[in-house]
Amino acid sequence: MSSELSAAGSPYARPMSTDHAPAASDCLFCRIIARQIPANIIHETPTTLAFRDIKPQAPTHVLVIPKEHQPNVVALGVSSPQALVDLFEAVGAVARFEGLQAGYRSVFNTGALAQQEVFHAHVHVLGGRAMTWPPG
Repeated sequence: MSSELSAAGSPYARPMSTDHAPAASDCLFCRIIARQIPANIIHETPTTLAFRDIKPQAPTHVLVIPKEHQPNVVALGVSSPQALVDLFEAVGAVARFEGLQAGYRSVFNTGALAQQEVFHAHVHVLGGRAMTWPPG
């Protein structure tokens, strides 16, 4: 393995830019987790929270978030691989709960160029209609 891809120097070990990332105390999703801001919560585990998106892009649009504050999914995976596993397990639970057995889309927007608006790792679970490709 080249030195560029060694664990310490790997570009995969470094999270994407967090220029727009607020501190956890200022984070919208952290405030939802703390119940300081109301949300339509549909699923919760000790490490995750799922709630309906306030601007749905499909008949079913749920955000699944880790309770650990990390600016994006890459940073979450580096910080806590188990939290990433928990996040995906929660996505599956939400899809089952929402009756999306025929199919759904899981979307991570990572970084400002990808239209990430809240810099706390999260996955959009979209379903309830046929999805088109390419997505956008």
